[in-house]
Amino acid sequence: MFTGIVSAVSKVVAADANRIGIDHAWVARRLKIGGSIAVNGCCLTVVKKRGPVFYADVVPETLRRTNLGALRVGSEVNLELPLSATSLLDGHLVQGHIDATGAVRSVERAASGLEVTIELPAAVSRFVAVKGSIAVDGVSLTVAAVDKPPGTFRVALIPHTLEATLAGGYKRGSMVNLEADVVARYVARNLRR
Repeated sequence: MFTGIVSAVSKVVAADANRIGIDHAWVARRLKIGGSIAVNGCCLTVVKKRGPVFYADVVPETLRRTNLGALRVGSEVNLELPLSATSLLDGHLVQGHIDATGAVRSVERAASGLEVTIELPAAVSRFVAVKGSIAVDGVSLTVAAVDKPPGTFRVALIPHTLEATLAGGYKRGSMVNLEADVVARYVARNLRR
């Protein structure tokens, strides 16, 4: 379980068909073999550590549902350590189970920061509401608008988020991982009954 508050941004140093290696000494020291790490919001299991580099296996299902299949050596990724019982619950509850990817439609300057509009896949749209939470590449964000234009949602990003996450590099066409709020998912399921 995670909160959508990114612990660090780092670079991929190894990438093949089913394993990635990421170099970040501070994060690697805190990980255990078999433990979890969120990479661009996707919960992965640490399978190996070598000094400041940790490795995680990535199965075909993960590659189909996320932007991790596009990672290459040198790609930057958002990292988040798992929530512990003594952690502050900043952000919102994030499972690391990516619902879909979406493409950034537009990035516009705002008075302080940026407003980013992202395509909202139909399968995820029923879980997204104005002022609700969504994780974009693992970052807990508040939804500012939905369906303006149709099939999209918009988030407002403050300067800190732009500096501390991958969001500062978003441009039209950037592929992002999306995870709808878990509470919204359960509410929608119960309402269908």
